[in-house]
Amino acid sequence: MLILLSPAKSLNFQDKVTTASTTTPLFQKEIEQLVNVLKKYSPKKIGELMHLSAELSDLNYQRYQTFAKSYTLKNAKQALYAFTGEVYRGLDAATLKEKDIDFAQNHLLILSGLYGVLRPLDLMQPYRLEMGTKLKINAKINNLYAFWEDKITNYIKQEAGGEPIINLASAEYFKSVKPKQVLSPIITPTFKEYKNGQYKVVMMYAKNARGAMARYIIKKQLTSPEKLKLFNDGGYGFDEKQSSGNEWVFVR
Repeated sequence: MLILLSPAKSLNFQDKVTTASTTTPLFQKEIEQLVNVLKKYSPKKIGELMHLSAELSDLNYQRYQTFAKSYTLKNAKQALYAFTGEVYRGLDAATLKEKDIDFAQNHLLILSGLYGVLRPLDLMQPYRLEMGTKLKINAKINNLYAFWEDKITNYIKQEAGGEPIINLASAEYFKSVKPKQVLSPIITPTFKEYKNGQYKVVMMYAKNARGAMARYIIKKQLTSPEKLKLFNDGGYGFDEKQSSGNEWVFVR
């Protein structure tokens, strides 16, 4: 069983992590190609491209200007620990044990606009590049979906090997996957809150729940999707009536 997650905009490169184990990002040639494109952008152009404030534009301009070809623990950090935000608060990687990390390394993939796919222990340098960014890469490719979708799809297909995929990524990032070509059943959990007489998705809570479900799978080392229906972290419960097909709804 394979878990898909989105990255986060917010990063933490200050706090140290408990493991020195690292792996190298998979698509180094492609990463370098994208970085070389972004290095040509001025801070203003980066801000316009990514809809950033002047401060964030300058920060990300500097990130790409100083982006290194080699990855070390001095200029990079393991992806699972580098991302923050609601998904990663729910996942709470800092409290995972070594056996949990070993399982995550083989069962969790983080989709990324710059890196394509990140495994938990892959070293990543700080960046900002959302998958939906309309970045002109060459004469034929005008966006990151066109750049990444075949590479991401083929890798996920290879890693899943026909086994179920639990899609906990956002719609923006899951668009980089071609589901029919993956040749695996894909289950997409949805998290809803009961408010004003009806169930609704509240994005902040839904993001946290995605991370919590990823943690639940990792901690219990689940290999059967059916056992996911027992997920009750944060007061959620599986709602069979609202679920249909491979969209499983959890409510609270």
